[in-house]
Amino acid sequence: MVLYTKSMSNLVEIKDLPPININQYKDLDEGYFGELSELSKQLLDKPIIHINATASGGGVAEMLRSQVPFERALGLKSKWYTIDNAFPDFFAATKKVHNLLQGEVGELDDEEKSIYLKTNKELGNSLEKILSELRSGIVIIHDPQLLALINHIPHNFPLIFRLHIDISTPNHKTLEFFRPYIKRFSYVVLSNKAYIPSMPWLNEEKVKIIYPAIDPLTDKNRPLSEKIAWDMLEEFEINPLHPLITQVSRFDPWKDPLGVIHAYYLAKNEIPDLQLVLSGFIVAQDDPEAEKIFKIVKKHAKGDPDIFLFADPEKLGSISNDVFINALYTASTIVIQKSIREGFGLTITEAMFKGKPLIAGTTLGSLAQIKHEKNGLLVSTSEETSEAIIKLIKNEKLREKLGKEAHRTASKNFTIPKMILEHLKIYNELS
Repeated sequence: MVLYTKSMSNLVEIKDLPPININQYKDLDEGYFGELSELSKQLLDKPIIHINATASGGGVAEMLRSQVPFERALGLKSKWYTIDNAFPDFFAATKKVHNLLQGEVGELDDEEKSIYLKTNKELGNSLEKILSELRSGIVIIHDPQLLALINHIPHNFPLIFRLHIDISTPNHKTLEFFRPYIKRFSYVVLSNKAYIPSMPWLNEEKVKIIYPAIDPLTDKNRPLSEKIAWDMLEEFEINPLHPLITQVSRFDPWKDPLGVIHAYYLAKNEIPDLQLVLSGFIVAQDDPEAEKIFKIVKKHAKGDPDIFLFADPEKLGSISNDVFINALYTASTIVIQKSIREGFGLTITEAMFKGKPLIAGTTLGSLAQIKHEKNGLLVSTSEETSEAIIKLIKNEKLREKLGKEAHRTASKNFTIPKMILEHLKIYNELS
């Protein structure tokens, strides 16, 4: 029996969201802005309630930091709520849920289910108070951590479940546990149509496909000169005269950091001065596994002076996480994202937008963005990754060609105005 001695978990509104100027995005206009304006007119003052587990440390939180202000700038009354004061075992259980839904063997035990449902009930009581102050609105729950909140949402609030992870090969026992909740949503939004067959019991008319997107105007994605980038990286003894390969991802087995290190060692036999950065700052409250994986990665790196690991944001001093990641993308010769599972992969999008030659694991997320040998290279093993590294480092023209096409692809298809447009279409249908 689990004893809960802490105070109750609740939902808190994220209020530190500066307003944005939509006109700054019009240089990215692919014909979206006229339709954005027209659709938003029908939603003026419409409450849109986004709910997810954490306010920082992952792609969902990062998107919401741009999506909510963008929606507000269009005239919507969008708000964002996350968990405050959750019991640590809840995040351990929901991390296990994440892994199981991506195909890990195992199942939730009775205690984990109890923790999940109890915390959702506490959070649901908090949500009831929030919604009681509104006459109507649309509620969007991002990812499975808070699916059971549906038990606390009045019928006059249309519901959207936004699933960001890869469920192409799910653990079916775990998916069955969530099935009764998922079926009750008005719409289920996925990042790839290939995930639909995993839920044959879901009415396909309820399913919408929306690609995630980056915000080109954030500190992570805006243009940065190579000189400024290297000035930063040299502070950490990264050599500007030697080739640099980088993977930006949380320390997670699905991101295969050990496979990246193995590929680096293989490539280093032919490129002795090769350098590797693995950057995955541990700031997400809902990822208790990251510390354990980082220790394994650190041991696997064997103290190689040309491998640079970044997990503690405090070590950056006055440099912000986003500016540092921008510097890594800007300075890197090649960017890698050797994932085994990837719901979409915003780090892929970020590197593409930066015009970098990219090597990515063959996942459904990477296949949605990359065409092999046109705007990036797709690999399946460490050996293939090593071969791709050597090929790109020895061929500057190929790097330039892939990087240029990658930037064009990301700019056209995976920036925030287009993603917001797809959301507005759904909001209008529900309204």
